[in-house]
Amino acid sequence: MSDLPSNVETSAHANPNSQTRPGGKPGQRDLTTGHIGRTLLAFALPTLGSNILQSLNGSINAIWVGRYLGEGALAATSNANIIMFLTFGAVFGFGMAATILVGQSFGRHDIDGARRAFGSAVGLVLCGAIVIAALGWVFAPEILQLLATPGDAMPLALAYLRVIFLGLPASMMMVLLMMGLRGTGDSMTPLWFMLLSAILDSGFNPLLIAGIGPFPQMGIAGSAMATLIASHVSLLGLVLYIYRRDLPLRLRGPELRYLIPERALTGTIVRKGLPMGAQMLVMSTAGLAMVGLVNRLGVDTAAAYAVSQQLWTYIQMPALAIGAAVSSMAAQNIGAGRWDRVGDITKYGLLFNIALTGAMVGVVILFDRPVMTLFIGGDSPALPIARHIQLIASWNFILFGMTMVLFSTVRANGAVIAPLIALIVALYPVRIGFALLAKPWLGADALWWSFPLGSAATLAIAIGYYRYGNWRKGALVVPEDCEEGAHAMTEPGGRLQPTG
Repeated sequence: MSDLPSNVETSAHANPNSQTRPGGKPGQRDLTTGHIGRTLLAFALPTLGSNILQSLNGSINAIWVGRYLGEGALAATSNANIIMFLTFGAVFGFGMAATILVGQSFGRHDIDGARRAFGSAVGLVLCGAIVIAALGWVFAPEILQLLATPGDAMPLALAYLRVIFLGLPASMMMVLLMMGLRGTGDSMTPLWFMLLSAILDSGFNPLLIAGIGPFPQMGIAGSAMATLIASHVSLLGLVLYIYRRDLPLRLRGPELRYLIPERALTGTIVRKGLPMGAQMLVMSTAGLAMVGLVNRLGVDTAAAYAVSQQLWTYIQMPALAIGAAVSSMAAQNIGAGRWDRVGDITKYGLLFNIALTGAMVGVVILFDRPVMTLFIGGDSPALPIARHIQLIASWNFILFGMTMVLFSTVRANGAVIAPLIALIVALYPVRIGFALLAKPWLGADALWWSFPLGSAATLAIAIGYYRYGNWRKGALVVPEDCEEGAHAMTEPGGRLQPTG
């Protein structure tokens, strides 16, 4: 099967006004040349490292919360984290759209186009994050009530969630900067600053929860405060690093106007970003619905589900890393007109996902008990429930990862509606529908079996669309009608977790 569309030339569409990409920048990688498998793996491994650090940080924090404050507090953080994923989804799609624009611009060696796209995304995301943080603080009690949060977990979840909302703008900007850097082919810089964030977050957690030394005893709010501190310090450090090393996405002088989005560019980001953000919202609302069903089974099952989600974050890490690498690599090659490489990028992504995610599933199932006892005691009634959930549902992430690869490729050319429709069908009529309809016969197992069933449905739709859809036609490019004005403002010679 050929990935070359009839209306796309195989040669790079170089903009005559574009500047060549700067050379010698730390971590920057040209993803349009070299052996596809080695290049993809070399780009994906630092992203996988970032995911490991992020997940390890969350797990360490969960250990502190579970050990210091008990199962009720652990269930409270699980409920709050689902809500945070929902809020990220409201504006995250804009960053995803901008990242694709950045990757395609780099493929064409159009550094100024990359900066304009990323500047617009920063302005949109920052404003959206501030609004959502304010609304989240005010309506946190109502949100938790909609989740059917258990009564004994409600005050803990509220205290935790409100502090997390305060740190939302910094957390979202940190994620956006990392996405943008990966769009330029730099996956190492995000790794180092994720390491900094993880060290700060996990280090401050016990100090602020228990009030060790000069620190106040804040209980569960201390865990959220540690995240807030880590996000702000890491964001400041990353911004300073970008400017000190003069990385491609930095904005100087007249380029700072790019933070005020131009109408045509904003239209492109919003038009493509809303469906991608909607995918996260669909995942979040489905996750909220599942949490509501789980919470009605009691605090032990809620805690078991929270522990299972902790392990699932590790299982899905290879899929997320490979998906991000496929998206960045495909975007740069599409921008360069290298359609002859796009199909092979997808094939290598599928093979790497099956191997790495399959290995993760095997390791987690083999060693689930000793890992789970880090979060809850060995005699906790939640432990056998969590092990049972893991045995039924964990293998679905192999299917999830294959879907991630296929949809990462099609999104790299701006095809965003089909993945959204596939997700809606798989999560609601299939996953949630099966969980509700089969519960009278299967009991709680209906919830756990709904995960692989939903993933299988999504993969089937993804395969059909990748093979027979029209995603290869057209392209997601920086709008030409803002090109002239953008270059006029540029300096002469100048150049961005529900689970399953």
